[in-house]
Amino acid sequence: MRRRRLRDAAAAGRRALKAALSALPYWRLSGYYFFHFAFIGVFSPYFSLYLKSLSFSAWDIGLLMSQMQLMRMFAPYLWGALADRSARRTPIIRLAAAISLFAFVAFFFTKSLAGLLAAMALLAFFWSATLPLVETQTFDHLRDEPARYSRIRVWGSIGFIVAVAGVGALLEHWPIGSLLWMLLATLVGILACSLLLPEAPTQRTDSAPPPRIGDILRQKRVRALLAACFAMSAAHGAYYVFYSIHLSANGYGTALVGGLWSLGVVAEIGVFLVMAPLMRRFSLRTILLVSFAAAVLRFLLIGWYVELPLVAAGAQLLHALTFGSHHAAAIAAVNRWFPGRAQGRGQALYSSLSFGAGGLLGALVSGWSWDALGAGITFTLCSLFALAGLLLVLFGVREEEGTPPGADAPTMTNSLAAPGDSRQEARP
Repeated sequence: MRRRRLRDAAAAGRRALKAALSALPYWRLSGYYFFHFAFIGVFSPYFSLYLKSLSFSAWDIGLLMSQMQLMRMFAPYLWGALADRSARRTPIIRLAAAISLFAFVAFFFTKSLAGLLAAMALLAFFWSATLPLVETQTFDHLRDEPARYSRIRVWGSIGFIVAVAGVGALLEHWPIGSLLWMLLATLVGILACSLLLPEAPTQRTDSAPPPRIGDILRQKRVRALLAACFAMSAAHGAYYVFYSIHLSANGYGTALVGGLWSLGVVAEIGVFLVMAPLMRRFSLRTILLVSFAAAVLRFLLIGWYVELPLVAAGAQLLHALTFGSHHAAAIAAVNRWFPGRAQGRGQALYSSLSFGAGGLLGALVSGWSWDALGAGITFTLCSLFALAGLLLVLFGVREEEGTPPGADAPTMTNSLAAPGDSRQEARP
């Protein structure tokens, strides 16, 4: 009798799980992540090579590529505020995806700096609006099961790897101008997936007034963290703009360029797989300090020793720390220090100040220094940005403020579990 009850309970659990999975628009959300990050996988490694083929200077390339960071300074916050006010995100996601595609078509018809700059700014303003809204949409669908997020999000990493490796191989045989058609294909995929996305009910808790952002920002630890994240993104400026050009100048073909980019993302996925136990064992402060120290070393290696394939591969493996563990610890800290209904604005500030303002500064500084000072000095400046971030965390975040998050940060610690891990039923 007891065994029968246990079998009935197990069967009921399986039925409940199946119903939960069927209610979640898993493939529609996963498809969006796949194409969004596939666009990045085509754009980030190779678009600077396309611009170089048009005979633009390093400063011009840095200026054009920096539009992505410039628009990320304020576009996510503006679009997020509009979505919160209207309580509907899907129409904004679809509109932004459609206008992004329309803006990119201009790249086929202009080769002038002014024309490309205007098209890039329009593309970046609308394209940067979509992912934060889709992220919020995904968590609204998941509700009280945020650990399932990783089974969806991992399709973004898969999309990036497929794109960066596939395009690298294709460009060995096709002209660099064909890159525009590959980018167009990913934007069409983004629009198609956005049209399939269902609206999710928003989760509001209006019983208590939201915390005041000004009060949170007056905390020393918060200011130090945001400033350090700004420095880390600035440190990656030359990497995102000139890394492919740097590799090409040192004799690497496009297939190897794509392989090294993919290696960095594989390393990033690997560290996410072990972030849950790491964040239970080590404080956020410790993880951040190790991440910044790795960035100081990584960019020196890229700047001065990238012609050595083993060193180049080792430097890419450090992406696991300079992006993966850094981002995981930073976003966990922001989730904790911006409580309740301040979390959305906290994440917007984190995105705007780090990926937006920090990335913009890094792109512009590297655009100037690349021609004026050379690749080695440029990446040394990146290491100095990382060193500044290290010092900000060292002296601005006390150990007791960076204790292991435990249950405080379930979303990031479980955000990229292994694709085949059946214990986390809803991950990509």
